[in-house]
Amino acid sequence: MGGHHEVKIPDWRSYKVENAPQLMEVKEALARQGLKDPWLRNEVWRHDVKQFSTQGKRFALCFVRGAPIGIAAFLITLGIEKAFNIPWAGSRPGHEHHHEHH
Repeated sequence: MGGHHEVKIPDWRSYKVENAPQLMEVKEALARQGLKDPWLRNEVWRHDVKQFSTQGKRFALCFVRGAPIGIAAFLITLGIEKAFNIPWAGSRPGHEHHHEHH
């Protein structure tokens, strides 16, 4: 079945809350209330800009990644419709909207 891929797991000690300003705010807000989150370090990787970029860039990449394929598919479909003279769905006979007054 699958190949043997070696996955490098980073050392847990490399993730420090101090390296994530957003999590430092959470840590400090909890400390002001006398609370502590022992699992906060597990969220540090999400805020590592070097490894995962920023949240805004990841969001933009989600849309940009599929755009060329989507545009190409649209243009091919449009070309086929024009080449074979396929009418647009809204312009087929029998789909007209009649405005009758009673």
